[in-house]
Amino acid sequence: MGRRKLRFSNLYSFSCFKSPATDDHAQIGRKGYSRVVYCNDPDNPDSLQLNYKGNYVSTTKYTAVNFIPKSLFEQFRRVANLYFLVVAFVSFSPLAPYKAVTVLAPLLMVIGVTMVKEAVEDWRRRKQDVEANNRKVKVFGKSHTFTETRWKHLKVGDVVQVDKDEYFPADLLLLSSSYEDGVCYVETMNLDGETNLKLKHALEVTAYLHDEESLKRFKAMIKCEDPNENLYSFIGTLHYNGSQYPLSPQQILLRDSKLKNTDYIYGVVIFTGHDTKVMQNSVDPPSKRSKIERRMDKIIYILFSTLIAISGVGSVIFGIETRRDYEDGKYRRWYLRPDHTTSLYDPQRAPLAAFLHFLTGLMLYGYLIPISLYVSIEIVKVLQSVFINRDQEMYDEESDRPARARTSNLNEELGQVDTVLSDKTGTLTCNSMEFVKCSIAGNAYGRGMTEVERALLQRKSGKPVVEADDSCNDLNDMGKSVKGFNFRDERLMKGCWIHEQDSDRIRMFFRALALCNTAVPEEDKESHCVFYEAESPDEAAFVVAAREMGFELYERTQMTISLHELDPGSGRRVDRVYKLLNVLEFSSSRKRMSVVVRSMENQLLLLSKGADSVMFERLSEHGRAFEAETKEHIKRYAEAGLRTLVVAYRVLDETEYCNWEAEFTKAKTAETADRDVLVDELADKIENGLVLLGATAVEDKLQKGVPECINKLSQAGINIWVLTGDKMETAINIGYACSLLRQGMKQITITLDLPDIDALEKRGDKEGASKASLESVSKQINEGKFQMTSAKASSTELSLVIDGKSLGYALDKKLEMSFLELALSCASVICCRSTPKHKALVTRLVKTRTGKMTLAIGDGANDVGMLQEADIGVGISGAEGMQAVMASDYAIAQFRFLERLLLVHGHWCYRRIAMMICYFFYKNIAFGFTLFWYEAYTSFSGQPAYNDWYMSFYNVFFTSLPVIALGVFDQDVSARLCLKVQAIIKFPLSINSLASTSSLCNHCELNALSSTIPRRRPEHPLPLVPNPWLDVQRSPNLHNHIHLHHKLHDQAGTP
Repeated sequence: MGRRKLRFSNLYSFSCFKSPATDDHAQIGRKGYSRVVYCNDPDNPDSLQLNYKGNYVSTTKYTAVNFIPKSLFEQFRRVANLYFLVVAFVSFSPLAPYKAVTVLAPLLMVIGVTMVKEAVEDWRRRKQDVEANNRKVKVFGKSHTFTETRWKHLKVGDVVQVDKDEYFPADLLLLSSSYEDGVCYVETMNLDGETNLKLKHALEVTAYLHDEESLKRFKAMIKCEDPNENLYSFIGTLHYNGSQYPLSPQQILLRDSKLKNTDYIYGVVIFTGHDTKVMQNSVDPPSKRSKIERRMDKIIYILFSTLIAISGVGSVIFGIETRRDYEDGKYRRWYLRPDHTTSLYDPQRAPLAAFLHFLTGLMLYGYLIPISLYVSIEIVKVLQSVFINRDQEMYDEESDRPARARTSNLNEELGQVDTVLSDKTGTLTCNSMEFVKCSIAGNAYGRGMTEVERALLQRKSGKPVVEADDSCNDLNDMGKSVKGFNFRDERLMKGCWIHEQDSDRIRMFFRALALCNTAVPEEDKESHCVFYEAESPDEAAFVVAAREMGFELYERTQMTISLHELDPGSGRRVDRVYKLLNVLEFSSSRKRMSVVVRSMENQLLLLSKGADSVMFERLSEHGRAFEAETKEHIKRYAEAGLRTLVVAYRVLDETEYCNWEAEFTKAKTAETADRDVLVDELADKIENGLVLLGATAVEDKLQKGVPECINKLSQAGINIWVLTGDKMETAINIGYACSLLRQGMKQITITLDLPDIDALEKRGDKEGASKASLESVSKQINEGKFQMTSAKASSTELSLVIDGKSLGYALDKKLEMSFLELALSCASVICCRSTPKHKALVTRLVKTRTGKMTLAIGDGANDVGMLQEADIGVGISGAEGMQAVMASDYAIAQFRFLERLLLVHGHWCYRRIAMMICYFFYKNIAFGFTLFWYEAYTSFSGQPAYNDWYMSFYNVFFTSLPVIALGVFDQDVSARLCLKVQAIIKFPLSINSLASTSSLCNHCELNALSSTIPRRRPEHPLPLVPNPWLDVQRSPNLHNHIHLHHKLHDQAGTP
């Protein structure tokens, strides 16, 4: 049956990279690798003893029983809420200066709103759980037929049938599919965010299981790893018919991924419920809080201290006045009814009265603490996020993706960014690879000029560079353009390569590109055009280039690869079928990929492609005929900003291969946790003695607007670091092309590409090489710091470029501070050959050692660590899937949108939140201290100056809405000015003072002073109640209370 065509834009498929072996090399059957699954054998006595979890899942945070206590516990973890709860309890006592309900009402409203929000969110999760648990799936039962059952009733070992467009109900081992070769297509968007389809394939030994009769006889046992969270690795062995078969991630179908373009599959349940990998990964990402929130917490604690202090002052004065109340047989403050029946105003128990007044003061002056501050800020941040999400200027029409604020906690942090740490491929560039040049047998092929080359020439000449006009003619001669192929050279195009002197090597070169990959061809039945689903855009470009040169990959099975090859003799295309024997997969540690195939002439070929750093050392003596020329071409391609790979091959001896194959099969079936290490060692063994064919060069063009964005961010005072896996030459020239490196900059280079160190490594002296490398990096850093001093004197900008090896040593505890000091003095930093670990460590170093705001931006899975380490993570929703977006705080479609995100929304949000917090503290401190001054004026009698409900609604209603409006809508300058005026956009220095701890404290002091502004006493106060024994505890009017106090003092004859 036919398979759906896949457009080139969706070529990037799933790659199961080998995970590094863990420190635990225990054999399967021991800790970490003890799971045993009896397939299709529910009555097996050993199977009945296994107590594996069921397939019921629950993702809710609360249950009906624990919702109220658990949610209340979450709410009262905030100190302010806990304080108001205590005040609410105490307000029921005679100590309270106001009615208890006026304290409870705002507290219950604030807590209630949050609890309702939590309940709604949890109810939605509960609803999804019920829906998922009650989905139906077909299970092969004891009656030897498929019957429908609910997901929650599945058990480990069950054989299930999943049909097209259905989700997998648990983690399954793929047995067979509707395709004869046992392959199927899977969409894993729910797992890693990728919309591209992944190819999975069953073991050949189970691919025949296509009906109920064959399944009836199927009985097997699986030994595998215990449940874990790693989506991209799996170690296990299938025991079937007395033989053992190794299992890899290619046979595993994960829960919540979807079957696509395949009618059905049969699978065995391995992990269920919370043991599945998707549930093992269902943990919250690292929690990030903004620095303003942390400063705000400090101010809250200061206000608590102030509250205790003024309550203490008032209680001491009240105690002194109470002790003096009874003198010469008369009561000075007789209207407070001081007698032995109450201890509140008893002169005989003045210390106790002072303590009780202290508690009253804690309640009365509690309006210093803004109860609605946290809720108001949450509302404002959510509304700010809505504006970010709907900003049309950050919408990418080509990909139909708007900007997305995945969290609202960090909006104001966007306005404080000091350092941006960026990936290159897919972030600064398009990650849309085009085959543009190649080197074959020492000859360079491919004409034209890349963006980086134009920028390089422009930098040298100082004038814009225009490419030759004949490029258009070349394109017209070639016909329509092909996605992924931008190669122009009449010596090779249209089959002209057969006339070249080294036509045999050219043929082997493009044959290797067509065979050494894992791309799957898809034919469109209408147009009969072939499309490819490849693991990476680079690989797709290689396969397309091979096709354009006459080596078309048109069919792939588990056992064979079929090509339409251009025959040099006849000039026609002939069909050739190669038997695929082994695939030695690419990994970041191996930096190469190889395949072993058998040709129709029964010749064994090892075809390999990989990085030049690992390929040249694997060449045989007779295979280095044009090594020098190829290295020169690679250097030239790197300077042009191109990505290069070396292509080589080897003809294998039959006996040697048979011996190696036996060892390789034994390693693949080894029941040990370090199986991958054994496989890599054997792959390394055969990938030697290669014959060099040449090198490829693909271009990854810069995204639109990248140079302008970097230039504007630099003008705004933001330091920019690029961490890339590219070679140093490539990184430097792309740095110039994107304005990261600029004319007039003094470049500091740190590298370990030195003859002395190379000699030590070749001799195998690892300890000596390590010591020499550390000393060399230390020396180069010190030299760089000396240049830094001289550059400061001449006001020259500096840039730092460091390679991967040197970076590893620079991050050593002995050197990291010196390295950081040097890097921070540079306007631009480029770290070449960086691994994902390097990226995360550099980000952590900058964040923790400087204390300044860091932002990391990337687009791939290898950037996730960096995004999570940074204060703010920004994901690019590009061609490498959505892993980076799912780990990020903000998502944008193009790097150029970072300019508006930081300089416009960052500026606005920071200023809004800072001003909002200052206004909140202003109104609360002014109000709280007004109560204090009134108390001082009324002899600290513990009476409120305002009506109870007025004070209650002051925070929650009367003053919150205007401040919220300020936090949402205020714009000190327009977006155009934010992007244009340099004085405004230098926000890390200018605006940061708005919400600093010292600035907030200064605002608090001014607010306290503003509360002392006197209000003129009325000449004709309201009439007083004639009862001189009036209980003033509920005096509704400030002026009435003050006038009453002095009137009664005059009647008593006191001063």
